[in-house]
Amino acid sequence: MKVLVIGGGGREHALVWKLRQSAGVEKVWCAPGNGGISGEAECVAADAGDVSALVAVAEHISPDLTVIGPELPLVNGLTDAFRQRKYAVVGPSQQAAQLEGSKIFAKEFLQRHNIPTAAMYGSYDSPGAAYSALCSVDWPVVIKADGLCAGKGVFLADDPDAATGFIERVMEKDELGAGGRRILLEETLEGDELSFILLTDGERSASLVPTRDHKRAFDNNEGPNTGGMGAYSSDELLPEALRQTIQTTIVEPTLRGLAKDGLRYQGFLYVGLMLTKQGPKVLEFNCRLGDPETQAIAARMDFRLAEVLADVAAERLEPAKLKWKRGASACVVLASGGYPGKFESGKEIKGLAEAGQIPDVKVLHAGTRRKGDAIVTSGGRVLGVTATGDSLAMALQKSYQAAGKIHFDGMHYRKDIGRHPLQSTAAGD
Repeated sequence: MKVLVIGGGGREHALVWKLRQSAGVEKVWCAPGNGGISGEAECVAADAGDVSALVAVAEHISPDLTVIGPELPLVNGLTDAFRQRKYAVVGPSQQAAQLEGSKIFAKEFLQRHNIPTAAMYGSYDSPGAAYSALCSVDWPVVIKADGLCAGKGVFLADDPDAATGFIERVMEKDELGAGGRRILLEETLEGDELSFILLTDGERSASLVPTRDHKRAFDNNEGPNTGGMGAYSSDELLPEALRQTIQTTIVEPTLRGLAKDGLRYQGFLYVGLMLTKQGPKVLEFNCRLGDPETQAIAARMDFRLAEVLADVAAERLEPAKLKWKRGASACVVLASGGYPGKFESGKEIKGLAEAGQIPDVKVLHAGTRRKGDAIVTSGGRVLGVTATGDSLAMALQKSYQAAGKIHFDGMHYRKDIGRHPLQSTAAGD
């Protein structure tokens, strides 16, 4: 089997890593890939959001299976373009990907199918209407930009001044581009967040091991939201009673709702949950695997990923094939100085070989590129130091031991991944 992976971040490195371990996989390409992926797959220069360029890549290499990592190509219709050309591909249709591409679309879907979620005050396409609506909300309030905003589209406003400032930035100053031209206001939920990700072929589905992301930039859940500073997976995150509740109140109604609405959904569906006192509620949908959740999930895979994904593309998923390693896994993200704000790139990364020698550790690259014989930084989130262990404490110990071997100018990372319950009033994204 020859496999093409679309994307160039830590999620895609984790996919490449596991696909290469699958029996029968002869070749893996990644478009565009990154500095770490280039050591394990053939990287192909292409913009992951450019449908026509990626179609041209596929026509040139004729992959047996394509796995789409990021949300942008899905929202842009890459899956549809590949299916029209009879390429086996894992990912939802453009229409179904609106569950992530439009938060208003997703909220209306949740309401229409009576799936537990935060109450919505309203959606607005003009700043004036949004400002007026602030007079009738309870504080704090969650403000969500409607479109894709690279993890910057959700804001928890404690008071009217903060809310007004965010609305002004996204709707009047256009700081988030087209993604911020419409917004919605919703109630704030309190509890622990949980990432519940499933794989579906449109009829059958299988849940992946549970994970928890850490969105805030700094220890003790402080600082601005990021794309994710680390994640961990442990079966203790999801007791059987809670799993059943999520399955019956959220997963099954979501899959029924998609079918009822005529939305073809095949691929990974990420359900971001808040575990409230009233039960689990949906914060958001993502139409792909999370990042850095994928790194923690991949580390626990004990099955042939390529075979399972080929089954999904052929609409014959066998959930029983998904087997998982016992214990736990952890991923600690090493970020550039200044991230999630402005940061400099091109910093040489040292210590990668030493970190990789620690047993049960895999250093997955996100924002890196090759420069001669060196690996240098090229993004905000640079590396995901991932490890497994018999317990969460053991997995974390290995991740942090490996992280301590790595150095680049300005590097920072959270020191408390997985070490305390994350009481949160966040709202996804």
